[in-house]
Amino acid sequence: MMPQRFETDSTTTLVCGFCSTGCGLTAHMRDGEAIHLTPAAQYPVNLGMACPKGWESLAPLAASDRMSTPLVRDRSGQLTPVSWSKAAAQFASVFKGIQARWGTESIACLSTGQMTTEEMALLGCLFRFGMRGTHYDSNTRQCMATSHVAYKQSFGFDAPPFCYSDFEQSDVLVFVGSNVCVAHPILWQRVLRNEKAPLIIVVDPRKTETAMNATMHLPILPKSDLVLLYGTARALLARDAVDSGFIRDHTAGFDQFAAFAQSFTEEMVLKHTGLERADFEQFINAIASGKRVSFWWTMGVNQGHESTRTAQALINLALLTGNIGKPGTGANSITGQCNAMGSRLFANATSLLGGRDFADAAHRDKVAGILGLPAAAIPEKKGFAYDQIIDGIHDGSIKGLWVVATNSAHSWIQQESALEALKKLEFLVVQDLYSTTETAAFAHLLLPAAGWGEKEGTLINSERRLGLVKQIRRAPGQALSDFRIFQIIAEAWNVGPWRHRWSSPEAAFELLKELSRDLPCDFTGIQSYEMLDACGGIQWPWPDHAASPDTSSPRPAVERRLFEDFNFYHDDGRAQFVFDNPTPPPETPSPEFPFILLTGRGTSAQWHTLTRTSKSDMLRRLSPDSVYVEINPLDASALGIQSGLKVQLASRRATVFATALVTSSVQRGQLFMPMHFRETNQLTLQVVDPHSRQPSYKYCAVQVLRSAIREA
Repeated sequence: MMPQRFETDSTTTLVCGFCSTGCGLTAHMRDGEAIHLTPAAQYPVNLGMACPKGWESLAPLAASDRMSTPLVRDRSGQLTPVSWSKAAAQFASVFKGIQARWGTESIACLSTGQMTTEEMALLGCLFRFGMRGTHYDSNTRQCMATSHVAYKQSFGFDAPPFCYSDFEQSDVLVFVGSNVCVAHPILWQRVLRNEKAPLIIVVDPRKTETAMNATMHLPILPKSDLVLLYGTARALLARDAVDSGFIRDHTAGFDQFAAFAQSFTEEMVLKHTGLERADFEQFINAIASGKRVSFWWTMGVNQGHESTRTAQALINLALLTGNIGKPGTGANSITGQCNAMGSRLFANATSLLGGRDFADAAHRDKVAGILGLPAAAIPEKKGFAYDQIIDGIHDGSIKGLWVVATNSAHSWIQQESALEALKKLEFLVVQDLYSTTETAAFAHLLLPAAGWGEKEGTLINSERRLGLVKQIRRAPGQALSDFRIFQIIAEAWNVGPWRHRWSSPEAAFELLKELSRDLPCDFTGIQSYEMLDACGGIQWPWPDHAASPDTSSPRPAVERRLFEDFNFYHDDGRAQFVFDNPTPPPETPSPEFPFILLTGRGTSAQWHTLTRTSKSDMLRRLSPDSVYVEINPLDASALGIQSGLKVQLASRRATVFATALVTSSVQRGQLFMPMHFRETNQLTLQVVDPHSRQPSYKYCAVQVLRSAIREA
């Protein structure tokens, strides 16, 4: 077992493990353990600020329901403590037995954007190269797969171009499907630091907290954003409000896109979006006249049935107007989870390590050489995506599943289908901090993991900054870091001598550096964890040739954006205009189900399935403790509903009860429920974008009925 290492200074700085902002937190230490956290005053991301979740990051570690030993479910259904050696032996023998009976592709793994990059990479290599498990995906599929695919197709690599100072340097900021006030409150504070008195435009069906604070809100009809963005491109072309020189010298596919956009007339835009003509024209004027225009999006774009093309429609606008590679510009995807960017590059799920292609023999040879593996050990295909893994369990082709640091029974779309799938498995292993998650209830074997602050490694945030996580607390009982658990599983599986290259997180980081070499994400110039710590994190790329010749420890600029030279990552060096005809949502309102259900984050004090934030007394006080649904006053009046009344909501899949909140923040015919409550995904529909296979959480048809029960 690896020796534990603890920080002993009175204070130390580490990166927050909740969202992708990647704030620096100062841990105040006593006897080698953190007793309190404050925002790091000099950290270049948050500049001395923190949201409620950051302040309360220690609370989930001290929860009374932490798992402290491996648990096996016996024949009576009871969970029984076992040793790590017995747990690992059962893990290996049962999964190997399933593969022997049903084939190597009969097991699957669902991972996370919450672990360190080193842990993600080790898991991906262990499962795919050691266990020969083809079907491996992560919950990054639920939040960021769209941006991954969109950037890769448009730029040639998954490369978010921005840095956070762009929030402060734009004169026009366009937020599409992004409630940044709530989802990324520190980034909203960066917006408020902008001294240019910028125009802030929010495109969102719901009058979110961000929309309430914006200069302009475009309350489009749900899932009409692709028509709006194509119509915007047409209007800009008609005004000649485009950067012709940039388009000519640095893009490909413009002529085809310009011809395609001509059919998206103003009349068509107004019809599909429900916007007023004056609002649409004001939107066009703002983009056309802006000197530094930045386009930002999050889940309102990513979680849709045509999400990849919607993200690329925003990229197209940035290319069309030359708003990229310069301060205050960009087509900018704000990531969700703390290490979704690390997952996109190094989890070995959607792409081979470092953003490579499984189907490319040269890429496989390169990875094999770095890892000390035979080339034949690297698979030639990606395997199933998350939704296909669920379908594979239903059709019987997948019999065993390993779930790591995610809560599928709560978070997966069309929840009842996911629950039925979990019940069908011959063997389910859940690796988590808690034995009380909805997914853990179905597990045959539970493995207790250390959480953020109980281990070390790196996270990569939205602006491509690698930041350092440190061990500032001891994990309870026999709980181990995910990295150490993967080592134990590798030993039990006897995957071969290559596993010794992954002897520690720092050794893994050296492998990741080499795997990044000569790629757009090259960070071979980061010499050590100590260098990351001293620099306040470092954005990729930072190759070793970036080092100054007169120092052994160069300090890169605090913030660096991509494409300042206007060279992109396609072979021709050009960015691509990518587009497609819009398609209607697969499920639309009907007389029986007349409302459109929207979902999203509830408050800045809530996070995902509440697995961690529910452990904090303070965060619970800052957020609702039971599921609610927002309904427009006119709809509420027609149905005889008042705030505080229990209502019944039904989709074609389930019926749930929630407390009504009557508010004009939602339009007529629309409802909103926070994603944090499990009732929400009982209603949603399993539909995925065809390019990214990201689920469409944001749109389904429902009915709402007054209930006789009033909320206590």
